[in-house]
Amino acid sequence: MTFTSKIMRSDGKLVFTPIGRVDAESVDQFTAELIDAAREAKTSGMMVVDLAQLDFMVSRGLRALTMAQREGAVMKLAAPNAQMVEILKISRYDKLFEIMDEA
Repeated sequence: MTFTSKIMRSDGKLVFTPIGRVDAESVDQFTAELIDAAREAKTSGMMVVDLAQLDFMVSRGLRALTMAQREGAVMKLAAPNAQMVEILKISRYDKLFEIMDEA
C-alpha cells in the first residue's frame, strides 16, 4: 500500500490523516507533509494526527512527529491501531504526546 495523507479543519483544529504505510520509501513525503500541516496549524494552535488509517511507521516517522511538534502547534495523536500503540509505548512517545481515542 502506498502512502497518502489528507488535511481537514474541524472544530478549530487541523486534522492531519496519514493513510497507508510510512516506510523507507515514503517517510520523506510523510515528514514534509506533516511539517507543512504543523506550520499551518500554528495559526489555530492545535493539530491532531489521526493515526486510524496508518498501517505502519518506521522510526524516522517518529522523528517527523517530534520535528512537527517543534513548529509550535499543540499536537495530539488520535486513534492508533494496536501496532502503533506498541510502537508509541516502546519509543516512549506516549509520554511526549497526548493520545486520544478518536480525532
